[in-house]
Amino acid sequence: MSDPRVLVDDLAEDLKRWLPEQRWFAGKDRPVTGVRPLGVTELVEGDPQLLHVVLEVAQDDRREPYQLLVGRRTHPPEISSTSWIGAGGDLNAYEASGDLELTGVLLDLMAREGQVGSLVFEHEPGIVLETGLRARPITSEQSNTSLVYGGQYILKLFRKLTPGKNKDLLLHRALQGVGSKHIAQLLGSITGDLDGEPTTVGMLQQFIPDAVDGWAMATTSVRDLMAAPELHPEEVGGDFAGEAERLGRAVAEVHADLAEALGTEAVDADELERSTKAMVSRLDAVAGRVPELAPHAPALRAAFETLRALPTDSVTMQYVHGDLHLGQVLRTVTGWLLIDFEGEPAAPVEERHALRSPLRDVAGMLRSFDYAAQQMLVGQPDDPALAEHAMEWSDRNRAAFCEGYAAVAADPRDQGELLRAFELDKAVYEVGYEHANRPDWLGVPLASIARITSGGMTP
Repeated sequence: MSDPRVLVDDLAEDLKRWLPEQRWFAGKDRPVTGVRPLGVTELVEGDPQLLHVVLEVAQDDRREPYQLLVGRRTHPPEISSTSWIGAGGDLNAYEASGDLELTGVLLDLMAREGQVGSLVFEHEPGIVLETGLRARPITSEQSNTSLVYGGQYILKLFRKLTPGKNKDLLLHRALQGVGSKHIAQLLGSITGDLDGEPTTVGMLQQFIPDAVDGWAMATTSVRDLMAAPELHPEEVGGDFAGEAERLGRAVAEVHADLAEALGTEAVDADELERSTKAMVSRLDAVAGRVPELAPHAPALRAAFETLRALPTDSVTMQYVHGDLHLGQVLRTVTGWLLIDFEGEPAAPVEERHALRSPLRDVAGMLRSFDYAAQQMLVGQPDDPALAEHAMEWSDRNRAAFCEGYAAVAADPRDQGELLRAFELDKAVYEVGYEHANRPDWLGVPLASIARITSGGMTP
């Protein structure tokens, strides 16, 4: 059998073509100009063969590391067409996360706390894992890949790697340590090596098969509303407001748990200045690319400038989720769970680990309620009545979420200027994203900006 590193070198041209086609690849804005293996570990020998590969992907002057599972077989299994990479030596090479036979080895190694090359497989203290389970990939994920083992465990493989312990693993351990009720149990992890530093490449959690994500629940509520536009305003969104209130409580409890586990810091004037400059800089950059945002720029800038005058004792900094929206929460039979504490995937690792105001998470969730309300209007002819119902649904559920949060912690609406600035900053980011990726959706954040800056939308 050939040297695994040589085999990966042989696949370089195939990988340059293949990588941009993957949902989890973050560099779709420019072509791949080169790939080279940073580390190749053989997990299964022979035919079939399983390789764990860390690639450095070059895109002109940008270089980022990605994690792959590469399978090689004479007779490949039935997997999706997007998994095929090319002919690696005398065997066919493919992305192996969908190979039910080969991926079982990852769980087995974790159960016995094995080490293969630089990869260290561990389970959490006191955990006994069942072995011999087959895995199936979850196809809906975008920035990472998750494998479900036998309906019991879910293994998240982080695709784009950053040196050090992943924030998702760090915060789950911290929350589990203080007995948080709103996370899935952490069971194990896989650690590799990147730039000479131990780096999280995977984490294993309890899988909850009956869970439904918040986006699916919220948009179903909106669809039911749109199907019955004759509803009286008091009934608008009534089927979800109770859940929104319970979700607000859950988020506040997670924030309290994170503060207990990892502490808090008081904000200082320098931090408020940095936040203001970052918001104004994002506004200027996005307004320069998106002409539709320019008319709103003066009102947005004025909202951001209010941060400089905030009393420093009114803002507390701590670890937060960092990318909270309805797709990052799960409703189970016992309540709401928060998932994916990794933070904004596109943000630098230092930014993801920075302490933030909990209102950042609140603002993210408020934006998500607004998106859920407007998603059925995208691409449809203007219908003022349906638009009014959508806004009523949004207002009702945003208020319910804040009421739930206020039942556990300080009412976020009492810090209206800060919350407003955070929500508008998130909306400016959305304008840039939609302009680049989903032009049909551009009207959603623009409409929100117009309503918030005119005083027509409150939390």
